[in-house]
Amino acid sequence: MTVTRPARLTGAALCGALALVIVVWLLRDLAAFGSPADLGWYWAGDHAFLLRSRSATSLLDPLLLVAYAATAVAALRSSLAAPALAAAGAVTLALRLPGLWATGVDALVTTLLTLALATGLVVTAALGRRDASERPARPRRAPAVAAGVLCAVAAVAWVAWEVHWARDLPVEATVDRFTGGRSLLLPALAVPPAWLNVMLAALFLVAAGSAFVRAPHARPLGLFAGLLLAGGGLAGVATALRTGGWAGHLAGLDETGRLALATSAYGLLAGAAVLVLSAVRGAPHPDARGPVAALPPAPPHPRPPGW
Repeated sequence: MTVTRPARLTGAALCGALALVIVVWLLRDLAAFGSPADLGWYWAGDHAFLLRSRSATSLLDPLLLVAYAATAVAALRSSLAAPALAAAGAVTLALRLPGLWATGVDALVTTLLTLALATGLVVTAALGRRDASERPARPRRAPAVAAGVLCAVAAVAWVAWEVHWARDLPVEATVDRFTGGRSLLLPALAVPPAWLNVMLAALFLVAAGSAFVRAPHARPLGLFAGLLLAGGGLAGVATALRTGGWAGHLAGLDETGRLALATSAYGLLAGAAVLVLSAVRGAPHPDARGPVAALPPAPPHPRPPGW
């Protein structure tokens, strides 16, 4: 075990609390939309439902819900409990920080609670460690390098898109994309799009670097990166297929739209691949303790004179 049993239980409970916060908001949105399919298409980017109702959650919320559930299981059963808890806490802190300047009271209270729980995950992972014979296995070289390359390409793509929007949009709109200003009609819990893209790019880059050096925490980071990458890509591809099929939708797009669709397709395929590669069992550890030295022979009994 990489962390003590109390730390495992505490981490799993904190993940459960984070998941419960999201579930409460999801139930509220389901009541407003009346249909899980309509809410799912809203998350995917079809905002035709704005005329009827408005969601408080975004695509990030169900993805984080899945991540918290998986982290809770890892906290209880895996030798990667400590890095999994630390990754979940750090990603949550990075993504939920803009909620501190949210306008709604409910959203602000939710953000404060979420940040407190995420901080608890990081502290639990740091203070709950203990020396033990079972150490986290390093990822295998080939899957780690492949996942690292896919994550690095995704990081470059996400940064390139933010540079593109910063050049094409007015300064005020660019600032709003980072702060969630009033010019953006965002759900109450949504992360501002530029902030989200920059944090995702940072996650992909860190996951890539960890994979290249085959660090033990590369697998949890890769699973987080793959989940968020695949989820965003699936949303973009599904929306394109819904609006007339791939070929029909592609024919009506300009160059920027085609690049955006290509990015979504890459996100879906690369994210799925990173998930599979990160889930591969790590390489076994050589026994670092070495052979146990043989004990000296026992003295004869009775001992001879001069022994």
